[in-house]
Amino acid sequence: MWCIPPKQNAAFVAHMEQVLDVYQRPYDPRYPVICMDESNKQLIGDVQPPLPVQPGQAQKEDCNYERHGTGNLFIAFEPGRGQRHVAATEHRTQQDWAHFIQSIVDDFCPAAERITLVCDQLNTHGLASLYETFAPEEAHRLACKLELVHTPKHGSWLNMAEIELSALSRPCLNRRIADLVTLAREVAAWAQDRNEQATTVQWRFTTANARIKLASLYPKFLP
Repeated sequence: MWCIPPKQNAAFVAHMEQVLDVYQRPYDPRYPVICMDESNKQLIGDVQPPLPVQPGQAQKEDCNYERHGTGNLFIAFEPGRGQRHVAATEHRTQQDWAHFIQSIVDDFCPAAERITLVCDQLNTHGLASLYETFAPEEAHRLACKLELVHTPKHGSWLNMAEIELSALSRPCLNRRIADLVTLAREVAAWAQDRNEQATTVQWRFTTANARIKLASLYPKFLP
């Protein structure tokens, strides 16, 4: 959500400056910065098969459709390496988040010594979710691999994974998808295509910039 909080918001600027400092770290594959976010996708099926594409005409769909529930998408984006990892799940519980984190540690960044994970303050995004899901030994192993850095409330624009979710939505999700299997296949193909491009991101908005451009958010002190 692109939202600027009320003036003189110490909680917002504290989290914001922590995120901005993380983005200024030089890239080191042993200590990668991973931006993580999640979103839902309503699953919608056709009542009648769409008419096939004709030369000069777009595909035509019947206005009637069937609701098949909602799927959830987790995305992890490593801006320094230009790689993405996406998973489609039926739910967005603590266990779903914990298993996604396990896949980041073991599959997406297996050579990393420690991962800085930038995510929002959703109540499932915490180390407790690991202990709710795995045996203590496994939960501790994963927790020791993580440095959690939370974006401010109403400050999701500071999470680079949100940019990737926007890029995913336009070509891939902006149409009817009937089931979770199809959703998983489509987002996997999108991620593979984006990863082959390996486009990295250099975040240019710094703490120094924030103290000038967003000065009204900082508490004021008498001289």
